[in-house]
Amino acid sequence: MEFEESGIGEECGVFGCVAAGEWPTQLEVAQILTLGLVALQHRGQESAGIVTSNGSTPPTYTTLKGMGLVSTAFKPEDLLKLKYGNLGIGHTRYSTTGISELQNCQPFVVDTLHGKIAVAHNGELVNAAALRKKVMRHGVGLSTSSDSELITQLLALTPPMEEVDTPDWVARIKNLMTETPTSYSLLVMHKDVIYAVRDPYGNRPLSIGRLVEKKKGDTEGWVVSSESCSFQSIGARYHREVQPGEIVQISKHGIKSLSVVPRPEGDPPAFCIFEYVYFARPDSIFEGQMVYTVRQRCGRQLAIEAPTDADVVSTVPESATPAALGYAQESGLPYVEVLCKNRYVGRTFIQPNTRLRQLGVAKKFGALTDNFAGKRVVLIDDSIVRGNTISPIIKLLKEAGATEVHIRVASPPIRFPCYMGINIPTKEELIANKPEFEDIAGYIGATSVRYLSVEGLVAAVQGGIESCGEKEQISSRTKMSKRIGHCTACLTGKYPVELEW
Repeated sequence: MEFEESGIGEECGVFGCVAAGEWPTQLEVAQILTLGLVALQHRGQESAGIVTSNGSTPPTYTTLKGMGLVSTAFKPEDLLKLKYGNLGIGHTRYSTTGISELQNCQPFVVDTLHGKIAVAHNGELVNAAALRKKVMRHGVGLSTSSDSELITQLLALTPPMEEVDTPDWVARIKNLMTETPTSYSLLVMHKDVIYAVRDPYGNRPLSIGRLVEKKKGDTEGWVVSSESCSFQSIGARYHREVQPGEIVQISKHGIKSLSVVPRPEGDPPAFCIFEYVYFARPDSIFEGQMVYTVRQRCGRQLAIEAPTDADVVSTVPESATPAALGYAQESGLPYVEVLCKNRYVGRTFIQPNTRLRQLGVAKKFGALTDNFAGKRVVLIDDSIVRGNTISPIIKLLKEAGATEVHIRVASPPIRFPCYMGINIPTKEELIANKPEFEDIAGYIGATSVRYLSVEGLVAAVQGGIESCGEKEQISSRTKMSKRIGHCTACLTGKYPVELEW
């Protein structure tokens, strides 16, 4: 709810597919890529793009891009152009850097000394400005304002350790990873393979799935996605996550871990904790646990930290429903629905006049008065960003008969901007940094307001992470550290790396 009107952006989503077995494949790679991007639509709604390859030498790349949602960016007749692809990558975009124009739509395709590559990127480089200057000093011109193009151009440069006329894409990717510490999850397509890459801090998610033939159970192909929620819709099974710093090669022969680039000594991983709080779909799996379950634990922890004398528990944003159920379970209070959302209000052709503007939130919601009239309500929210959206909700509930409205927030106050892939309002815009925050209950009209603590959020997230040796074993050559860690910079101001601006 708060995020819909707060200006917080949902990062981006990347998706890739490689058909297994003999090529040309009978697998509908273009359709799988499209459905995968639809499942990641919540991560970006500005533009979408797909690049497919036949995997030949030299390969034929086919590109399709468009502005808006996947359903409007790609027409059925356009998808026919991609039907001969044996592998491909896709991207759905929310701009963190770079203006919202088709030229910034990914994946990017460039010619290199060893043929074309296509690149899709989720994240934001913390040293983009310095890298831009460095690339230009090499005589490379940039055609977009996106930091993702910087990644593409850095991959195109020949690294010092590469032998003449012998492409070494692992060396090139490692060279990129030494140039910028974070934040990126990448898909790099070259000829007949896709390289899946996460930065050493693991700030952005990336998971691998196996496409299974229904009758025989054979492997039809491999997919890689920002979130595992996309796997079910295409008939794929969750296989595992790409580990922080890992470079995975995906081909028609299967998946292979090629290398793991370590973090600086002593640095823990820094997976974005807000993926759990809000951004990810609840049916996605991170670090061996489902997001839905983590949000329930947040709600239970919130009930322990911020109990209240009330009659019912509810929520408005759907993303906060698991936390509200957890709060209800821990507190022993019944969970009820208090509002019914009009899902078509945004499509009205009636221009808002003074009367409609005065109705405000009543145009979006109808009160289910039988569930809460004469009762004290605890309303669970993901976060209060600016404080503009929750106030009319509280007013509506009170006017509809609630005797008290207590707000409980299933995350700590957001106090700092993010520089690693999330578009957060300026520090001055955040309600947690304003004088009004000292009496936020009075400011938004609530009976009381309490937040989950940073320690409580971290405990809820890390309490269910699987850390068994089998999960940590990536290859016969490499074993990842069992240490866990999460980025809480937007809550604490402690960034996992030094920022360069």
